[in-house]
Amino acid sequence: MKGQVSSGFEAVEKAFRENFESRGEIGASCCVTVDGEVVADLWGGVADQKTGRDWDEDTVSIVFSATKGATAICAHHLIEKGAFSLATPVSEIWPEFGRGAKASATVRMMLDHTVGVPVIREKLKSGGIYDWDYMCQRLADEEPFWQPGERGGYHGLTFGWTVGELVRRASGKSLGAYFRDEIAGPLGIDFWIGLPEEIEPRVAPMIFRRHQPGDPQPLFLEVGMNQPGSIPHLFLFNSGGFLAHGCNTREGHAAELGGAGGITNGRGLALMYRPFANGGAWNGVELVGADTLATMSEVSAASNRDATLQIPVRFGPGFMKSMDHRALNVEGAIMGAEAFGHVGAGGSLGFADPANRISFGYTMNRMGDGLLLNDRGQALVDAVYKSLGGMEIRGGGWRPAA
Repeated sequence: MKGQVSSGFEAVEKAFRENFESRGEIGASCCVTVDGEVVADLWGGVADQKTGRDWDEDTVSIVFSATKGATAICAHHLIEKGAFSLATPVSEIWPEFGRGAKASATVRMMLDHTVGVPVIREKLKSGGIYDWDYMCQRLADEEPFWQPGERGGYHGLTFGWTVGELVRRASGKSLGAYFRDEIAGPLGIDFWIGLPEEIEPRVAPMIFRRHQPGDPQPLFLEVGMNQPGSIPHLFLFNSGGFLAHGCNTREGHAAELGGAGGITNGRGLALMYRPFANGGAWNGVELVGADTLATMSEVSAASNRDATLQIPVRFGPGFMKSMDHRALNVEGAIMGAEAFGHVGAGGSLGFADPANRISFGYTMNRMGDGLLLNDRGQALVDAVYKSLGGMEIRGGGWRPAA
C-alpha cells in the first residue's frame, strides 16, 4: 500500500489496509478531501492478476455506474449556464424522444430514473451499445414501461443516453468531449468517458464476482434470472455483451457510455466532487452556483421497491442519496445525510458532502456482490466520518451525534 494520510485520518488508512487483509481486496485506490484539502490518497495491490502488474499511483479502472455522477454533473453544469432547467420538457431538446407516451417527460425525470425507459425490450444489435445514434434512436422509439414520472426504475445503462443526449444536443459536443472540456480538463483530473488509446496501458481489468451455490440471492438476481421479459432480466441480458465482457475490451473503454463506462481512480472521483463539497467551485473553476448545488443535493425520487433494483432507493436529480439497507440485509450506500454521489457495480463510489465539506472516491478491480456498495467501500466511508468526530448514523445517513 502506498500514499499518504493526514493526521486525524489514520482510520481511513487502517480500513484501506484491512480491505486487503480480511475483505478480499485485490487492487484499489481511495482519496478523500475535507475543506478542499486532500486528507487521504491511497493505492495498492495488484492491478492485473495475469501479469502481476502493481496498482500504481496513476492506475485507473472502469467505475461502472459511478460514471452517472459525471454525466449528471455535465447536465447540471448546463443547467447553471441556462441551457435548460429540470422542468424543461424533453421534447424541447430532443423532440424524437419526447413524443407519444413520453410527451410529458422532463429533464428531471431523465435524471432521477422516473422517465420510464430503464431497459430496451428488443434485443440490441451486435455492438449496438457502442453506436451512440443507434442507442438514442432505440430509446426514442421505446414505449415507456410506465407513464413518465409515475414511478421509478434504475436506468442502469440507458441513463447514459437519456441524459447524455440532452448534453449533446444542448452543447453541440459529445458527452465525453463536454465532460473533458468543461469538467475533467479544468479540474485537472484523470477521468474519461471514452478512454484515449494512449491511456489503455494504465487500466486495471475488472475481476468479476461469480455467484456461488449457497450465496444469498438478492431479489434483483432472482427476478432477473427467473422472469424473462422483466426489467431486471432485460438489464442483465440485453446489454449488448457489455456487462458480460465488454467492460474489459478496448472497444468498451473507448465508447462514450455515460451510464457505465467511465474510467478513473479514487483520486479522480474525489477531485471531481471536490468543487461540489465546497460551494460549487474550486481553485478558480466555478461549476455551479448555490441554487444549482442545493438542487443537486435534494431527493427528487424515492421508492420502496425500485422497478429495476427491487430494493428501496433514494435518488436526487442524477445522483444517489444515502441508503441504509442494513435492516434488509442487502447492499446500500450510507453516506452523509446531505451527500450526493453515485456507486458503481461491484463497489466503487464517489460523492460530495456539502454539509461536512467532504469529497470521497474509491475504486477497485475485484467486484463485490450486487450493484451498490459492499463492505470494503462502506468501511472506508465509515472511517472518514468517524475521523471527523461526533458523527453517527441516524435516520439513514451520517449526521452529527444527537
